[in-house]
Amino acid sequence: MPKNMKNNDARLIGCELYFLPVATRIPLKFGPETTTRVTCARTRVVMEGADGRQAAGWGETPLSCAWVWPSELTYAERDRMLREFTRRLAGRLSGFDCSGHPLEIGNLFMEKELPDLRAEFNREERANRETMPWLAALACYSLFDLAIHDAYAVLNGRFVYDIYTGEFMNHDLVWYYGEEYRDRFAGKYPADFLSPSPPAELTAWHLVGGKDLLDPGELTGGEPDDGYPVLLSDWIRRDGLKCLKVKLTGDNPDWDYARLVAVGKLGIAGGVDWLSADFNCTVQDPAYVNSILDRLLLDHPRLYGMILYVEQPFPHDLSSHRIDVRSVSARKPLFMDESAHDWRYVALGRTLGWTGVALKTCKTQTGALLSACWAKAHDVLLMVQDLTNPMLAQIPHLLLAARVGTIMGVETNGMQFYPEASAPEARIHPGMYRRRNGRVSLASLGKLGFGYRVEEIARELPPPEN
Repeated sequence: MPKNMKNNDARLIGCELYFLPVATRIPLKFGPETTTRVTCARTRVVMEGADGRQAAGWGETPLSCAWVWPSELTYAERDRMLREFTRRLAGRLSGFDCSGHPLEIGNLFMEKELPDLRAEFNREERANRETMPWLAALACYSLFDLAIHDAYAVLNGRFVYDIYTGEFMNHDLVWYYGEEYRDRFAGKYPADFLSPSPPAELTAWHLVGGKDLLDPGELTGGEPDDGYPVLLSDWIRRDGLKCLKVKLTGDNPDWDYARLVAVGKLGIAGGVDWLSADFNCTVQDPAYVNSILDRLLLDHPRLYGMILYVEQPFPHDLSSHRIDVRSVSARKPLFMDESAHDWRYVALGRTLGWTGVALKTCKTQTGALLSACWAKAHDVLLMVQDLTNPMLAQIPHLLLAARVGTIMGVETNGMQFYPEASAPEARIHPGMYRRRNGRVSLASLGKLGFGYRVEEIARELPPPEN
């Protein structure tokens, strides 16, 4: 047994990194930017237990430049830097001498190693005029974090959501949050805040992007003829959709209002029950959102009632933009997304009037769990939002939503923008990559780790980057 390792502890002893390029079938608009391709980063890590046994685990995240790094830098330049930073993470992790539980390893790496590596990287890339945001650094690390959780669970012969208990963890949640939270978290572990009996199916939210076509009159003849829908009404009919997330501009109130009305009317005609409004971090004043909501309430009360929540209208950096948002959350539940880097930001957002947080596995499994536990202990609502996750990235994403208990289902849109990218995974897990009756199914999960069943997935990987 290596020195200082406990019976259930494990340490990372190696990792391989792969880059999988994916092209979208239709453009995806993120705020002011339109995306037509993405690099998915995948890793295979090996963990070793105190008794010398070893197990492999997998993690994957789309390095979505437009979301993690909104910028005037070119997409190609940001994509290059994100890939390079991910390579450096693989190297740093190979020399990271830390054993324990995945939540402990992930928390320590994000607290001690990731800030230094990001600062070092930004110093070297300073000629590019911008520093890589913390959100981008989290996304680049998240695939390794996911893989460490997966490998540890496999090593211990458990499903991943069975390892978040005192049986496996060396510390309760006070160790993560600090002594000021002892009254709430002493003797508590993530399992105490997660569902022991998760649903086998989840209601699916469909993303209506800013470039998505609503009306046949918008067709140009250049749309893909690949067997998948193009118009929103066709998606609603084919997949039995009940929930639509509407991407807005945040800087054009007339367009945003008209878009909500147009999507809402199509939704009502197709039997949709719920809408959400995503302003993509571009709003500077709560009055912008309030005026649109109030106008809807007066002119289209049914559509107003269908809006279940509003997502992240205001800028990413919550520390620099401490906007009092209580006037918005008085109208509708208001969810942090890009601003919620970790549980500390969730706590800060709560003081400013935010009432919910949208979790994402692309900010790490470790961070998502810590944010979820803190939020549930403080009556903050939860949602799990998509980063247009294809392939393996889809599985931990859906699992998180099933376990934390969301306000309504899960957003999942990889099947809209690049369905064929996930074809090998979909043959093993058909219910996770196709929405039926407005839902996705987790019935095909394996029993170990995240339940990927990687050995059954016929995907050919490129040579590893490292």
